[in-house]
Amino acid sequence: MDLDGTQEGKKVSTTNVEGRPSVGKKDMIFRADKIDLKSLDAKLERHLSRAWSRNKMESHKTKEEWEIDMLKLELRYIIARGTYGIVYRGTYDNHDVAVKLLDWGEEGALFASETAALQSSFWQEVAVWKKLDHPNITRFIGASMGAVNLKTSLDDRSPQAAFSSRTCCVVLEYLPGGTLKQFLIRNNQKKLPYKIVIQLALDLSRGLSYLHSKKIVHRDVKTENMILDSKRTLKIADFGVARVEAQNPCEMTGETGTLVYMAPEVLQGKPYDRRCDVYSFGICLWEIYCCDMPYPNLSEITISSAVVRQNLRPKIPRCCPKPLTSIMRRCWDANHEKRPDMDEVVRLLEDMDTSKGGGMIPVDGDLGCFCFGSTRGP
Repeated sequence: MDLDGTQEGKKVSTTNVEGRPSVGKKDMIFRADKIDLKSLDAKLERHLSRAWSRNKMESHKTKEEWEIDMLKLELRYIIARGTYGIVYRGTYDNHDVAVKLLDWGEEGALFASETAALQSSFWQEVAVWKKLDHPNITRFIGASMGAVNLKTSLDDRSPQAAFSSRTCCVVLEYLPGGTLKQFLIRNNQKKLPYKIVIQLALDLSRGLSYLHSKKIVHRDVKTENMILDSKRTLKIADFGVARVEAQNPCEMTGETGTLVYMAPEVLQGKPYDRRCDVYSFGICLWEIYCCDMPYPNLSEITISSAVVRQNLRPKIPRCCPKPLTSIMRRCWDANHEKRPDMDEVVRLLEDMDTSKGGGMIPVDGDLGCFCFGSTRGP
């Protein structure tokens, strides 16, 4: 039996429009053993490719509301690099923007599981960010799957980039102040004026309170993911691992985030909720006050074990005002149920009197004591 169901060796006939029988070219006879399967595969592949392209074009006609026009986007230079992503400064429709590019290479460059994880991260970030509108959240402008029409005018600071067809991008407002971590490092371990400490802490707490009110858990709260604008207003960025909070905490498990800022329940792989962000906030608050990194001389394995088993926390200086010390300790309590909600933290910070520098630093001064290591929290 051959491919169209006729018996081998017989003529293949069809019926023309007028109903009269007709035969193929020169009364062609098809034999299974004479068919070039390789050629048929190639033709089929070309046909499917054209059909896929048509379907893609058809589906692209109905753009998502967050999809940007790639012809209006131009890259200028690199701001930061990650494992699979690079953040550029650029312009979109002649406005300054930050462009986060995720590139997992051409087909076969990564394991399927890696590609799936990156794609999931991209869609998750877009799904979360597009809904947000708050002065302490970096403003989302749009996103796109594919960088085929991406324009570049990269300067000497950035090598010319080669983007694959699988490159995705997220476009955000550009904030010139850099990350909170960079700001604290530039301060060179000098204490910040107390009013600036409280202002930064309030910005972060208000942003997190807003996220939690939307049932969103950031899951990677750290000073590297906070950006400052030209007026030193702090805005939360990077929602690559953020997700909508599960109704059942048992549905949220896994070591997600950055180890130094991870709550004990996350480190242990136990169920967790939005209060894992509260723990991370407590570490960030210590960092803002001390202008230092927690556990600088400990390995990640040591930190992970000690946080869970020995209740290790950063050491709070003696000069730290008691109300601020109290917030830190409550936020990083080992029992997540004892941690305050972020809206309570906002109220506590708003009630603090910064007019006299908290009683330890002149309001506009840059000097402070260096009594680190004198007490241990919590």
